Amino acid sequence: MLIKDGEMDCSLEVVIVPVADVDRSSAVYTERAGFALDVDHAPADGFRVVQLTPPGSACSVQIGVGLTDAVPGSLRNLHLVVDDVERARRDLAGRRRRRGAAQMAGRGMAGRFPARGGPGAP
Repeated sequence: MLIKDGEMDCSLEVVIVPVADVDRSSAVYTERAGFALDVDHAPADGFRVVQLTPPGSACSVQIGVGLTDAVPGSLRNLHLVVDDVERARRDLAGRRRRRGAAQMAGRGMAGRFPARGGPGAP
C-alpha cells in the first residue's frame, strides 16, 4: 500500500470465483479465454488454489477448493474491459468459446463468464 498526499493508493489484485469443477474451469479460462495460468497449487487435501490472469490485467481470478464457501455460479456482474470489443469477440470466437452477446459498457465489453450451468459454463 502506498500513501501519497495523505491518501492511500489501493489496487484490486484478486477476485475469487466459486466454481464446481476446477479443472474444467481452468481449461476454459486458459484454453478458450486466453488467461495465463499463474499458479496451480494444492498443498493439502481439501485445498487447491488456481490463479489465472487475463491478458494485460493487473487483477487475477482464483478458483479452487477450500477458498470460499460461496455457491458455484453465484458470482455475478464482473466486467472484463477491452479496448476493441469487436476484436475481443473475434478472438473469443476463434478460440471456439461459446459466449453470450457482447454488450458495450463504456469503452469495453460486458459479457458473462458463468461459473456453472448454461451455455459455455466451465
